[in-house]
Amino acid sequence: MLLNELLNELNTIQVVDNSTDFEITDITIDSRKVKDNSIFIAIKGYKTDGHLYIQQAISNGAKAVILENNKIIPEELFLQNNVVKILVKNSRIALAKLSGIFFNYPSKKINLIGITGTKGKTTTTYFLKSIFENANIKTGLIGTNKNMIGQKEIKTQMTTPEAHIINSLINEMVNENCRQCVMEVSSHSLELHRVDFLDFNIGVFTNITSDHLDFHNKFENYLSAKKIFFDSLSADAKVIYNKDDKNYASLLLNTKAEKISYALHTEADITIKDVNYGLEGTKFKIKYLDSEYELQTRLIGEFNAYNATAAFAASIFSGVNISKAIEGISVTPQVPGRFEVIGNDTKKIIIDYSHTADSLKQALKAIRHIVKYERPVYTVFGCGGDRDKTKRPVMGSIAEELSDSVYVTSDNPRTENPFSIIKDIEKGMKKENHKIIEDREEAIKRAIETSEDNAVILIAGKGHETYQEINGIRNHFSDKEVAEKYL
Repeated sequence: MLLNELLNELNTIQVVDNSTDFEITDITIDSRKVKDNSIFIAIKGYKTDGHLYIQQAISNGAKAVILENNKIIPEELFLQNNVVKILVKNSRIALAKLSGIFFNYPSKKINLIGITGTKGKTTTTYFLKSIFENANIKTGLIGTNKNMIGQKEIKTQMTTPEAHIINSLINEMVNENCRQCVMEVSSHSLELHRVDFLDFNIGVFTNITSDHLDFHNKFENYLSAKKIFFDSLSADAKVIYNKDDKNYASLLLNTKAEKISYALHTEADITIKDVNYGLEGTKFKIKYLDSEYELQTRLIGEFNAYNATAAFAASIFSGVNISKAIEGISVTPQVPGRFEVIGNDTKKIIIDYSHTADSLKQALKAIRHIVKYERPVYTVFGCGGDRDKTKRPVMGSIAEELSDSVYVTSDNPRTENPFSIIKDIEKGMKKENHKIIEDREEAIKRAIETSEDNAVILIAGKGHETYQEINGIRNHFSDKEVAEKYL
């Protein structure tokens, strides 16, 4: 695409160069990935600033640079290298706009469903993909565990990628005849304009509890970030929302989209009823219009009845037959690291991504619901470093209250001292039913080897992750692999 065609739709403050009549072959925010005829967008990150790498991008062959800081690089550098300098107010917004233009707005060519909330995003995307594929509809997925184009897997490093990656993925989905795309929409992505200018047909709200306060500082800011998504939906779009969540009204206050509610404890457009679950799966009913439907899934817990219902609603409002939607829910595979049960005939281990106070509470309450007080419950958990510190003592209190025995250990300490994190967790623990074992593998081993034969052991916090990050280095570590090793 010619650069001047890209610039026609971009709000610029200043363009410096004599000619913009040449082909741009790629867009990137990483100076190391710049190729000949790339356009480099300098964005401010939280660890570094892309403006510091403009000179490297030019050396690697960039023919145009978008930037918002006009003082960091002398104008002569652009002129001497025959590189177009494009000054904008906000580089991230420019990246999102440019990405849509460059890939010819692929989100307008597919049924795009965005799922946001604190919990349930990943599982709901899995339910939806299963439903669509059960109805023989090729589907793409963008999410925490992986990105997918049909059955082709593409590795991911963040829940919601940067705007040019999203548009590139959706464009590839369209080219490979996907008719549906389901994607997780994180609060970070909304705050950082990664999903700006995408044409969502359906937005799904699962729930919201305190999370990511290291980034948002306070819950009100987190709520406001989520609200951006619903405010941006068009009048032609639909919102599927959890009416049992007390924050739904403020989130949807200004949305122009049509609202469809689902709930277990409140009157709603789609009502969940008679939820029953055990270690084998979950059964429940849905009442929609004047009919009642029985559903079942191998995924465990009341929260998965909510996730499945959200997916049911999003799929039928995307044109899927109700019976196909119910079938798709029943064959949805286990989501890696989301209340995933492994074990032998007696001892059961549950691997779960619960890394917030509420998600840990819900996981433990689900286990207690299943085993009552007939089997001992052990919990192995820690908290991530360089993240919200306020949740640590709360999670400690929840773990000791709902477990018979707790092993407090390390999670992803990142740049923090693991023992400092553990001390923060201990501040919320008043009982004597916990042990401190910083080494995560040793903690898992001890929980498995010293627990009773009929114990249920929750290993919480990392879920699907296959690494442990210590001082900026990621070493291979899988809770599931370690648990299976000692079983």
